[in-house]
Amino acid sequence: MTHRLLSFAAFVSLTAALHAEDAFVPLFDGKTLTGWEQHSGTAEYRVENGAVVGKTVPNTGNSFLCTAKKYGNFILEVEFKVDPSMNSGIQFRSNYYTQETEVEIAGKKRKFPADRVHGYQFEIDPSARAFTGGVYDEGRRGWLFDLKNNEAARKAFKQGEWNQARIECRGSSIKTFLNGVPAADFTDDMTAEGVIALQVHGIGKKTEAVGKEVMWKNIRIQELK
Repeated sequence: MTHRLLSFAAFVSLTAALHAEDAFVPLFDGKTLTGWEQHSGTAEYRVENGAVVGKTVPNTGNSFLCTAKKYGNFILEVEFKVDPSMNSGIQFRSNYYTQETEVEIAGKKRKFPADRVHGYQFEIDPSARAFTGGVYDEGRRGWLFDLKNNEAARKAFKQGEWNQARIECRGSSIKTFLNGVPAADFTDDMTAEGVIALQVHGIGKKTEAVGKEVMWKNIRIQELK
């Protein structure tokens, strides 16, 4: 039997990788919604089989299950599974006002109703468009980085299966990955920090869309300096 010794450089690299893995902390305990709070709409959220399950309900706007804590620079990883007829998303660096507030965005004044969540969103889009992993500015500017020019990312989505989202925010740099495939990569400095949130898109009065579900699990974050 032969024994191979790790070089010092390889040992340092392995140790760093293990420490980096240890730096991730869970945002969801797999059993309760402790540390989370609902804002904007009235979609139903529950915990089932170690996952957060969001279910559509009629006559409400977009709903968001938000972390109580705000985050600035971080790496966020989430696994998700979505009904093929739904639209959903994962908010990051997002916020809401406690009362109706008017702000100026891109030279235009805009009123935000109290409690309306707005900010960056990792799109979950199981439609034929396949923009899952693109970044949409919820409630503000619309698309910041779609995937019309990223065919590899569009093909990375697994319909009807669990997918992994990864979001990296470092200063003005924003990057997303879908199942390990690079998706969005751009810079934007409008919002430096905010909550993480799980979106259930509003369905209006579409009775055929009532009761559709999206699930998230293994939600973890590594805060960066």
